[in-house]
Amino acid sequence: MAKIHPTAVVETDAQLGEDVVIGPHCVVGHGVSIGAGTVLEAQVVIADRVRIGQGNRFYPHCVIGCCPQVMGYDSSSKIGGLVIGDHNVIREYVTIHPSRYEDATTEVGNENLVMIGTHIGHDCIVENRTVLSNSVQVGGHSKVEEGVWISGVAGMHQFVTVGRWCFVAGLAGLTHDAPPFMMVSGHYPSCVRGVNKRGLQRAGFDEQQQERIQEAYRRLYRDSGPLLPKAQAMAEEDGLDENVRAIVDAILRSSKNRFGRYLETLRR
Repeated sequence: MAKIHPTAVVETDAQLGEDVVIGPHCVVGHGVSIGAGTVLEAQVVIADRVRIGQGNRFYPHCVIGCCPQVMGYDSSSKIGGLVIGDHNVIREYVTIHPSRYEDATTEVGNENLVMIGTHIGHDCIVENRTVLSNSVQVGGHSKVEEGVWISGVAGMHQFVTVGRWCFVAGLAGLTHDAPPFMMVSGHYPSCVRGVNKRGLQRAGFDEQQQERIQEAYRRLYRDSGPLLPKAQAMAEEDGLDENVRAIVDAILRSSKNRFGRYLETLRR
């Protein structure tokens, strides 16, 4: 049975799983679904129609699912949904916005740690096992793939993709896609600085897999010549390791947009 503090406001059509805890002065909107074991500490706001899985913890002053920050929005505008998976930790003052489109959703996966003051914009996808450190700003329509670690006060331009198991340094400003498994820092532009060795270990990659990624990095980023022709040549090689293929494909996809943001080629 859910435990609801007497000062909380919970709409009558909200669906609360077993052992859900709604703390003091929380607000849970119309059509919200919250899975078993999820805890809302004090003064958390969950707006209408947000779907939340099991075993999550929301710390004080989170605002989850309120209208996206877009020009021209008013009370008659139709917006989409927000879906959050299982076993996420959402710290104080985090904001996550739903899709700006009625038929679409913003998605946050499982086992993510989202630290104080982080913002995840409308129509984003955050996959699983990511860490978004204090005050990370994720622009709308962006994608953060599995295992990514973004350090404090880093910012992502709209439509940017950060490939799986990347590490993004603090204060970085990402204006174009980051390939999987890399370490990225700086801004305007941000640059690949090396391979995220700790991320590869967290992912459980064996020594051979790690060495293939390291060799691909050396060929792509340390050998002389422009990056794109080297990636195109590597893509034509037979028997390319699947993780190396992921790096090459990410580079080729991002090259389809003049700003290096593949997702922008798919914008509505």
